[in-house]
Amino acid sequence: MSRQLSMISMLRRSLVHRRARSLSALLAMTISAAVATALLTLYADLDSKLHREFRSFGANIVITAADNKPLPPDTLDRVRAAAGSDAIAAEFAYAVATTDRGTPIVVAGTDFDTARRLNSSWQVATWPSASDINAALLGQRAAQFIADEHAVTLTFANRPMTFKGAGRLTTGGDEDSRIYIPLTTLTTWTGTQPSVIELQVPGGAAQVESAIARLQQQLPGLKVSPVRQLVEGESRIVDKTHALMYGSVILIALTVAVSVLATLSASVLERRRDFALMKALGSSQMQLMSMFLLEAFVLALAGVVVGYILGSAAALAISQLNFHTATLPRIGVLPLVLLLNILIAAMAAMFPVRVLRRLEPAALLKGE
Repeated sequence: MSRQLSMISMLRRSLVHRRARSLSALLAMTISAAVATALLTLYADLDSKLHREFRSFGANIVITAADNKPLPPDTLDRVRAAAGSDAIAAEFAYAVATTDRGTPIVVAGTDFDTARRLNSSWQVATWPSASDINAALLGQRAAQFIADEHAVTLTFANRPMTFKGAGRLTTGGDEDSRIYIPLTTLTTWTGTQPSVIELQVPGGAAQVESAIARLQQQLPGLKVSPVRQLVEGESRIVDKTHALMYGSVILIALTVAVSVLATLSASVLERRRDFALMKALGSSQMQLMSMFLLEAFVLALAGVVVGYILGSAAALAISQLNFHTATLPRIGVLPLVLLLNILIAAMAAMFPVRVLRRLEPAALLKGE
């Protein structure tokens, strides 16, 4: 017991009297723990947040019939049953009408509420009401060919119809050249039936491929295609983000290990006479090494406590700023952060421990 108390007393004096070096090592350990905590906390639900962000870009699966024929009447119900309750599916029908300026233009029919959930990235000032059967959503380029945006007159097969321009649509894609109206209105006016179903399946590439396999089995004769650019781009970005986070943790751990190594090495060199005197007075090699390693591990533990708090706060702030959702502290990352800091301390203590083992008390105490 007295030997343990003596070791604790020496440890306390070492940390207090060499305050600058202790604080330097503690700061490095704290930074390591804080960064590791932040990255691991974000990593825990990174996939779900990234997938949620990608879902705002719209459908990742498109279902069509051969030769652009109309889809069978029950296709939408079968798609929803095969894709699952979390998927979003919207029917689209297309016809070419003539504007009041005599310009041919594509008119698309869909359910506005479903299209809004499916394409949350669309820039729409005012979405039409689902109950307004005469509302029209004008694409940015399509609006240039309309004489009166408030009363949009379109003609199909010599059948004119006037719609109320309810809003402007900007996507940067083909949608900007279309006019969207309710699907029931388009079907009644032109007789055109839905020919395309756009489907958004939550999850990554594996979930999308699985959904495609189920849909192909349930919808024989229909073409089920992934939106390759979106699916493959999502997969690449998720994988690269994972690699970046792993690489960041490793790089920071190595940097901190070098910093702590320099601090501990300087501490040993400064205290060579003290260690030599302890050795001459009967302290064993194992006792000296244990005391030194205990000092390194105490700094590592203190760094974990402070770093976990700071890292959790940083993860919360980063999540709020970038994903607009809170990432709460996760106690599950604490053992990993503790293990990382202990490994850093052990790596940094290897060289100083070797110096301790080679100490010759007689030579040092003579001043050689």
